[in-house]
Amino acid sequence: MTTAAFIGLGNMGYPMAGHLARAGLEVTVYNRTRDKADRWVEEFGGRAALTPALAARDAEFVFVCVGNDRDLRQVTLEDNGAVHTLARDAVLVDHTTASATMAETLDAACREKGACFMDAPVSGGQQGAENGQLSIMCGAEPVTFERLSPVLAHYGKTVVHMGAVGQGQLTKMANQICVASVIEGVAEALSFARDAGLDAEKAARVIGAGAGGSWQLINRHATMLADQYDHGFAVDWMRKDLDICLAEATRLGTSLPATALINEFYKEVQSMGGGRWDTSSLLRRLRRHRDD
Repeated sequence: MTTAAFIGLGNMGYPMAGHLARAGLEVTVYNRTRDKADRWVEEFGGRAALTPALAARDAEFVFVCVGNDRDLRQVTLEDNGAVHTLARDAVLVDHTTASATMAETLDAACREKGACFMDAPVSGGQQGAENGQLSIMCGAEPVTFERLSPVLAHYGKTVVHMGAVGQGQLTKMANQICVASVIEGVAEALSFARDAGLDAEKAARVIGAGAGGSWQLINRHATMLADQYDHGFAVDWMRKDLDICLAEATRLGTSLPATALINEFYKEVQSMGGGRWDTSSLLRRLRRHRDD
């Protein structure tokens, strides 16, 4: 039986680890909040470990899905981190949306242990994780990707090898640039439709069936029009992701004017108390400006 560890049972990691267990892998989980790990074990079986290092011990594959570079470093490289107990030839797979620099750091640490590394950020949100329909962007040696791709297919609809370590994270940055721009476009379109006296719900449906359609329009227009944002991908996390994108763009000398502007819009949403609102809350920001 294939042994795996899964570190980080948030909105994404919890169902992703569950797919591995349902596929027959022997899974050990770790989460900073122990009761969530215990709840996962009750639902899926396996066992919970007290530290990332204990979770990773003897595992063939170690998956990590946490919040940011700082969290990632804590559960992998610091005291009781997973890297310290990696078995030779094990693979550490990082699903966190993090920096390409952090991917390179983890790759070097894994090599020192005789282990392998893959950066594999995902897109598709909690719904995609629960349904096993994620898009996974992988940076790794070809042989490592070939070894992992059948395992990732348990929760990935699209699993693509982008190139060397770090290329997965760079691809996720491009993904977030697209997502932020699309959400702002949807927010502006819905705001315009309302001000023009259109049935905004009907307009969203007909636009969604044509060239203006997008995942965000189809899946978020109803909650946006209902002014409901207590769900989905939090603004705080998008701000973190866009900061990573903009820092990398500065390093590359790439201009991202729209991304920089939308990042400022999200700062406004945070100042409105919306750090935990879904990223589609850009519409609430627009409506507030209209009403002021």
